[in-house]
Amino acid sequence: MGKRKETGLDFTIDKLTNSIENVVTGDSFATDISVLTTSDLKTVSKKNSWIFNWRNEFKEPARDVYKLTIVNNPTIIQGLICLEVKADHVYMHLVESAPFNKGASKMYAGVPGNLVAFACKLSFQRGHDGNVSFISKTQLIEHYEKTLGAFHFGGRLMIIETTAALKLINKYFQNS
Repeated sequence: MGKRKETGLDFTIDKLTNSIENVVTGDSFATDISVLTTSDLKTVSKKNSWIFNWRNEFKEPARDVYKLTIVNNPTIIQGLICLEVKADHVYMHLVESAPFNKGASKMYAGVPGNLVAFACKLSFQRGHDGNVSFISKTQLIEHYEKTLGAFHFGGRLMIIETTAALKLINKYFQNS
């Protein structure tokens, strides 16, 4: 397969919540993160207003795509993340909130933060001390430094180290 160019992630951390939060009511909803299945792929397509081609990510053998859902509501996907476990860290290829969780009229806040916290948790589970890296869009480097505690490593490479990873995990996964 041809090597695809990494364009840089451009998700925005709207709010660090302890789960995901209904924008209108402020109610919090506990979440589950599980592996995306083949049957999920038909709902996360461009024709359903998703930006990325998740089928391509799903086909990549070294990568895993995870879905964020609300506990007891596993059929509605709130967001997706594509991760690759490397030798010493977890690499985030893509992060995307569901179409109804984007923009001014979004339904839930906290989706991207929840997904990034999961990447940090996976890094600890794989023995990588919470270390996560990703390529950022240039204009979002400062945003990721402020919201995620990531540091700018050079170029557009961003790294979340152990201390920042623990803060995110403790925010989202107090009970796990």
